[in-house]
Amino acid sequence: MKSGAVGIIGWTNVGKSTLLNRLVGEKVAAVSNVPQTTRNRITGVLNVEGQGQIVFMDTPGLHKPKYRMNRAMVEIARGTLGGVDAVVLMVDGERGLGPGDRQAAALLQQVDVPKVVAVNKVDRIKPKTRLFPLLQAVVDELGFPAAVPVSALRGDGCDLLIQEILKVLPEGEAVFPVDYLTDQPERTLAAEFVREKILRRTRQEIPHAVAVLVGSWEEREGMLYVDATILVERESQKAIVIGKGGELLKQVGTEARLELEALLGVRMHLTLWVKVRKDWRNDRATLHEIGLS
Repeated sequence: MKSGAVGIIGWTNVGKSTLLNRLVGEKVAAVSNVPQTTRNRITGVLNVEGQGQIVFMDTPGLHKPKYRMNRAMVEIARGTLGGVDAVVLMVDGERGLGPGDRQAAALLQQVDVPKVVAVNKVDRIKPKTRLFPLLQAVVDELGFPAAVPVSALRGDGCDLLIQEILKVLPEGEAVFPVDYLTDQPERTLAAEFVREKILRRTRQEIPHAVAVLVGSWEEREGMLYVDATILVERESQKAIVIGKGGELLKQVGTEARLELEALLGVRMHLTLWVKVRKDWRNDRATLHEIGLS
């Protein structure tokens, strides 16, 4: 039996959270097309029958930090490397090798654990003749022994990636029970799923100026009652999140509620509020509230 912790590392927006959700078989991390969607380390556990247990650690994407929040995110990613048995470096195959991938690879050279490279989004590579030269370039330029082509969105190559990871993990017994899925508290999942829906619906209008704080959380007569506050930095952003006649906020709440009900197995009443808190991304107290300090 193999058992160990595996960090998923890469430049921002390469599909790390999508891969984590795919590998563990449940949605435990928020995903969107917006870079830096993941802000904290997220653990997801995969049990491979008869072979072992892999404890995946999804990390915020590496990037050039502009705010105190971003600096904390990058430090979380770097800090994860100190406590893993192996690392998966993810590269965006559709985008191809870039300076960010080379920086991530250089960071991993300082970590003395086995490494596996996953080239993601291979379903989007056109023409397909680009794939083999790209895999070879990843091996040659980044200095890793092999690269595994995957599509985290569709699942292509993920079984092979799991087997490559198991090869390099140490022998050992499972750390978590078979039914253990993630370390994310239910409140955190609720906050992240709300934020995900906002990112998807507002796209570039509200890229990173949104945080979600869950307040009251009470179960009564088979119904879960949750209040959450959406933080933005400007009045104009508040208007966008609320939408005309409150329509966008209503859609966000409905989508998040349905997803959370399915995951938690309970009926939910979700109330959302929007509040302006100027420059919260540089505010130590707010960052502490969302778990980034």
